[in-house]
Amino acid sequence: MEAAIGIIGGSGLYELDGFEKAEERVITTPFGEPSDALVGGTFAGRQVWFLPRHGRGHRILPHEINHRANLWALRSLGVRWVICVTAVGSLKEQYHPRDVVLPDQYFDRTSRREHHTFFGRGIAAHIAFAEPVSCGLRGILRESATETGCRVHDRGTYVNMDGPAFSTRAESEVNRKLGFDVIGMTNLPEAKLAREAEIALATLAMVTDYDCWKTDEEAVTAESVIAHLHANVAAAKRVLAAAIPRIPQMADWPEHSALEGAIMTARHLWPQQTATDLAPLLGRFL
Repeated sequence: MEAAIGIIGGSGLYELDGFEKAEERVITTPFGEPSDALVGGTFAGRQVWFLPRHGRGHRILPHEINHRANLWALRSLGVRWVICVTAVGSLKEQYHPRDVVLPDQYFDRTSRREHHTFFGRGIAAHIAFAEPVSCGLRGILRESATETGCRVHDRGTYVNMDGPAFSTRAESEVNRKLGFDVIGMTNLPEAKLAREAEIALATLAMVTDYDCWKTDEEAVTAESVIAHLHANVAAAKRVLAAAIPRIPQMADWPEHSALEGAIMTARHLWPQQTATDLAPLLGRFL
């Protein structure tokens, strides 16, 4: 069976030339409501589902996003690859606004980590997360972004803060001294949950600002971010259009079997309700 592709990002990303919209799906999950209805259709012959992480109209703050519901909904629709398009602040002089960064590592500064796993409630699992990004999918994004004329920085560490306020200058300087490359408020939970859901994930990080460490420029504001966001959306659409046809049809990458050996609780001890709630993830074990 051909696996579907998920795109998490802004609400306008599905407006790709050639995308044939078929439906909008409102999904209720055991973890609550996703950020919005999912927009489904085909592009280059592939089934694609788009999900606006902040809801249409940007109504949901970073710490309010129900990441578990978002990833559960995508997995329930057969998504096995997901591209996360996300705005980030640059912590490096050479990463300019409107550049593309393809992170391969994360550093967690979030405070709601209990919401960043599907497991618990009687089933314990510990996924391997040393390499949190799909190398294969990141490579496809690198080829596609380069082909479409973006200035691309391959690899880097994304530090995930809570928000919704931007960094203080002291925080920004500490993150720079620790060697981090970009900073954002949303992507790490998506990466953790995608791995638990056996979805291959890679991130298209679009630089909007220099955080606030660069004192010869104005500190980041929502107004300055929005101007770069509009330009980045157009670039992201070009990259997605080039990347989607390159993604394999069969889900047989290492990320697609991430739960092998990760579940610690014996099958006969699984609570029935928890197993039912996690059926999209655990179906092959049931």
